[in-house]
Amino acid sequence: MSTDGAETDDALAERVEQWLAREMPIIQMHGGTSSVRRADPETGEVVVELGGGCSGCGVADITTGNIESELLQWPEVEEVTVRVPESGESLGVEQAESIMGVDRTEGGRGDWGSSNPGKDHL
Repeated sequence: MSTDGAETDDALAERVEQWLAREMPIIQMHGGTSSVRRADPETGEVVVELGGGCSGCGVADITTGNIESELLQWPEVEEVTVRVPESGESLGVEQAESIMGVDRTEGGRGDWGSSNPGKDHL
């Protein structure tokens, strides 16, 4: 897959993060988080980890299936793994905040001040 000007791991990871934020808003809407753990343009391997509200969620299987099927349509992606820990389980890695900008207060749903600035807000 390597060519002159080939995409770097970071560039592919950033594109996947941006795609998740744009095309999978349900993750954030349900208090979930996403993090691209691996994005290798040489092998075409992408690993995405979902956390927060996704852990133990009844529709997580549908979300993971949608992510996998969509990313496999990208020409540079050959293999997609989406991991979702069971409720209360940790995959052994600190969940990095994605570009989705999830506020981890109140379980990832933000706090009162972030959604209601109050009368002093301009």
